[in-house]
Amino acid sequence: MSVALAIGCTSEPGEPNGPGAPESSSGQQRKHPSETSAHAEERLGKQVEEALGTEEIGDDPLFVEAGLERVSDGFHTVPELTRGRSYTLAVACAGKGKIILSMALKNPVRRTVVCDGVPIRRRLTATAVKVKIDTEAMPGATGMVAWRMDEVDT
Repeated sequence: MSVALAIGCTSEPGEPNGPGAPESSSGQQRKHPSETSAHAEERLGKQVEEALGTEEIGDDPLFVEAGLERVSDGFHTVPELTRGRSYTLAVACAGKGKIILSMALKNPVRRTVVCDGVPIRRRLTATAVKVKIDTEAMPGATGMVAWRMDEVDT
């Protein structure tokens, strides 16, 4: 019994063998929830980047911008566009639930996007030099969301 106490006292709370460390029914430790969630975010991030082709942009002259965020954080961007030019916005969300995509255009757009990894594309014409584009998670939504903006070749 003194051996067990000595071992239990050598680790700090939250360390692998420390007090309060989760154990499975077999006595082995389970993965820490943040490790599991970080791995899931990485996997979902790669999934949406591949769906949008943003993992390697290269020297595409039509490319404007792209990004990746947690669904819970949403993305908030104000790309500088050329007034009168047409652009394609592609958004992909992977995980669970739905997000709301908002675009502040002459006729504002608000659209629900399912976090199923399938990209949605929206063509828009810039009526202003800066256009505000946002996403927000609906209750219970988790995962990763990515976007890509390209100028339409005319």
